[in-house]
Amino acid sequence: MRDKILTIALAVATAALAQTRREITLTDGWQFSRDKAEWQTVSVPHDWAISGPFDKKWDLQTVAIEQNNEKVATEKSGRSGALPWIGEGHYKRTLAIPEGYSKAELVFDGAMAEPTVTINGQKAGFWPYGYNAFKIDITPYIKAGDNQMEVDLNNLEESSRWYPGGGIYRPVTLILTGKERIATWATFARTAKIDGKKAYIDVDTKVEGIDATDKAGVEITLYDRKGYVAAASRCDIEADGTVKTQLDVDKPELWSPESPYLYKLTTRLYKGNRLMDEQTMNFGIRTVSVTKEGGFQLNGQTRKIKGVCLHHDLGPLGAAINKAALIRQIKMMKEMGCDAIRTAHNMPSTMQMDVCDSLGMMVMAESFDMWKYPKCKNGYCRFFDEWAEKDITNLILNHRNHPSIIMWSIGNEIPEQGMRGGAETAKRLQDLCHKLDPTRTVTQGMDRVDNAMKTGFAGVMDVPGFNYRLHKYEKGLKELPQGFLLGSETASTVSSRGVYKFPVDIAAGKKYADGQCSGYDVEHCSWSNLPDDDWRWQDDYDQVIGEFVWTGYDYLGEPTPYDEYWPSRSSYFGICDLAGLPKDRYYLYRSKWNKEEHTTHLLPHWTWPGREGKVTPVYCYTDGVEGELFVNGKSQGRIRKNKEGRLDRYRLRWNNVKYEPGEIKVVTYDANGNKIGEQSRRTAGKPAQLLLSAECQTASQTPTLKADGEDMAFVTVTMADKEGTPCPTSDSQLTFTVEGDGAFQAACNGDATSLEPFTKPQMKLFNGQLVVIVRSTKQAGKLTLTVTDKKHNITKSIDIKTI
Repeated sequence: MRDKILTIALAVATAALAQTRREITLTDGWQFSRDKAEWQTVSVPHDWAISGPFDKKWDLQTVAIEQNNEKVATEKSGRSGALPWIGEGHYKRTLAIPEGYSKAELVFDGAMAEPTVTINGQKAGFWPYGYNAFKIDITPYIKAGDNQMEVDLNNLEESSRWYPGGGIYRPVTLILTGKERIATWATFARTAKIDGKKAYIDVDTKVEGIDATDKAGVEITLYDRKGYVAAASRCDIEADGTVKTQLDVDKPELWSPESPYLYKLTTRLYKGNRLMDEQTMNFGIRTVSVTKEGGFQLNGQTRKIKGVCLHHDLGPLGAAINKAALIRQIKMMKEMGCDAIRTAHNMPSTMQMDVCDSLGMMVMAESFDMWKYPKCKNGYCRFFDEWAEKDITNLILNHRNHPSIIMWSIGNEIPEQGMRGGAETAKRLQDLCHKLDPTRTVTQGMDRVDNAMKTGFAGVMDVPGFNYRLHKYEKGLKELPQGFLLGSETASTVSSRGVYKFPVDIAAGKKYADGQCSGYDVEHCSWSNLPDDDWRWQDDYDQVIGEFVWTGYDYLGEPTPYDEYWPSRSSYFGICDLAGLPKDRYYLYRSKWNKEEHTTHLLPHWTWPGREGKVTPVYCYTDGVEGELFVNGKSQGRIRKNKEGRLDRYRLRWNNVKYEPGEIKVVTYDANGNKIGEQSRRTAGKPAQLLLSAECQTASQTPTLKADGEDMAFVTVTMADKEGTPCPTSDSQLTFTVEGDGAFQAACNGDATSLEPFTKPQMKLFNGQLVVIVRSTKQAGKLTLTVTDKKHNITKSIDIKTI
């Protein structure tokens, strides 16, 4: 108890002195314009393009997509989302600088794209890469009082292979300090080793504004979750401002996906006995390694990576980052059993990494989709020579303290993998990563495996990442010096939520007149495969250390296999759809990955007027090994998983069931014959009611939001018959109203071919469901969302508290 009392006393005492540092998130008070003629008030993060309208003219490209093995250029209408992100955007606001601060710095977590920052009419900074964080010392350009800041952005056509968004889509922070300060991104804390019941933490930092005559020192303190001091060190400052120390932690709590324990690391700069500056960050004690003998190890324990790739957009919210949406994403993936994400194919936001730290999600933090050789004529290739090392440096300095990050990626399917000099470039970037962070390995996703192995490109990587190319795994394991490989991008199975195509055939690149893909999870791209194929390699070969599935969620743009089809403006790869609703494939992965709970999931739905008597295969995704299917009480047979069958090792399938209205039910069993689950599907009647269910991040038995103007609730709307059975083919047009202390934000139904704007309060159901997103205001109280179906004269409301 004494240590905690001393800690609290110290915190109170230092808080009274620590008035020099202020960190202000610049959320409100922004003005935005596309042409500098008409301005509107917005909040940041902001995506100027997400309201649409969808139109094939936006970024209309006539190209041959090399990744799809295309040789002839054709029109690609929805490749980057068919939203108006092309062109210039302009932001301005007043910066109020109080008296008494010697140093002012702006930290942008990301702005799309090529941001030029001007302060009081003078250019203060520029950073071309829209995905990277950057900092600008604005001290020379400001005065005490009001200052004018402008940010000018420019997005070129054919600069992205997916929807990048437009605008200041991540937070901006103003940091005010005295002359004597702890440098931004200078503190680096890492676990040197864990030995028995003790952990050793190396900490470096750097201070500015201190000279040799100053009696200055730095105090570094590690606090546990309860506020007790876990370790502390008082350090001298070297002549160049650097500080180095080691903290010894007794009985450390280790960070892992299963137990994401976070400490607080506080760095304090003193001049004499006066506190000059203070920084606090989260810190997780953990070690990571990858070796031929142990595979991937976290805290010394071998485990297979169960990962998914995620693009940065948040579906109907666009690129504008939002913490509630990120939490929803990560929680949904964790419930599936996923333990890692790959930030494809770009640098992550700080907010996303904070969420992964706190919820326990490992991360491969990626950097580039291209180097010098272009995939898009106006892509990052324009900046690579001058900016690549600067971008890698910012990526690592900004993010290296996040325990969630387990490895860095320096590229995705880089064409240089098969070119002269490519291996040297890879080694140069990897060496830079090691210099800035010697604790993590480096990887990248390679798709031209033969070329990459021949040129030495694959051989220089710490972790060789194979994108698909399962038929090259054996060669890679035999010939590469590392002796292991990672499925850095896998599967690319395509499906549409609630859509089922007959007959059920395994197919590559299959297309249909409605622009949808089958939910039976048997369709993939010409260059990819099914989940079952990856699992064989991971289960049968210890040297395959895991996978990152393409993708966890659908995303805007890249509507393969419908790149040439209009309207189609978002992907089909997701395990969840664009609205965040799980597809059937979610439960296939859950049955394999979630070892804490049983899974029993039956498909398809059982409402098929006109299919009476026709063969309608039934699948069950389960962690069990055996199941029995019943149609209206009549057994269709008890079957068992078959290790030798491509689709029968991880699924239960009844391929000859004939449809008849009523009920199907499956009962599943474990290897010992014990029942572990059951599920039914019933034929739905006419639409009669709307079912509303709200997802909120505030812990409460009733739906509750924080009254901070940023928190969001995600309300799933389901059409059902009078008995409560979902109507799986309903496409009713719905309207939405919000009253009270909240506002309508967006809606999404997960249909890749829908051209309805996300930000208008109306939308059709897609296969009986959609999601409505509401945002809190800064007023505590209550908001009421009302959903109306005029065609069926149905209205349903849900109340959400704001506190």
